[in-house]
Amino acid sequence: MSKDSSGFGAQAEETDGEVVARVRAGDQEAYRILVRRYQDMLYRYALRMTGSRDTAADLVQAAFVKAYAGIRHCREPDRFGAWVFRILANACKDHLRSRQNREVALEDFVPSSLRAPSDPLLDLERSELRGLLADALRRLSDQQREAFILKHVEGRPYEEIAKLLNVSVSALKMRVHRARELLKAVLEEVL
Repeated sequence: MSKDSSGFGAQAEETDGEVVARVRAGDQEAYRILVRRYQDMLYRYALRMTGSRDTAADLVQAAFVKAYAGIRHCREPDRFGAWVFRILANACKDHLRSRQNREVALEDFVPSSLRAPSDPLLDLERSELRGLLADALRRLSDQQREAFILKHVEGRPYEEIAKLLNVSVSALKMRVHRARELLKAVLEEVL
């Protein structure tokens, strides 16, 4: 924290590295800063990967607990967000692999305009569309689904996603391209 010339606390936001240093020095309360900083983004990602609000919340909480327990192993404290994201991404992948039923709820993929209540015929069409999208998304590999969600649902730039997933930009673009092509083929086949 810095102080302005009047001596009053004009708080400059601490970097992740500074907060991690405080946590490593024994300031357990400082970890709340990191949780507040990243919990929404991590939850949205987990929700879109798992399709379950409860599962997403559990996975995010577990990722934060694991990160706290292993914070001394964070090699780049200024990139804490990417590090905890990687922990969560791995947990999501493990969860999806261990799950027998690979159902993906699409409520969070479908634009709100398609979810708005209207006439019964339109509701039926929306329901059918959700089913088609669910089937198409289930056909994607975990890596393709993850890349597709981060790019086209979260709207993140390729460079940022590549750092988060620890892959090259060209490999990431190929995953997104293949995901789009597979989704397109599946939907064209059905429609």
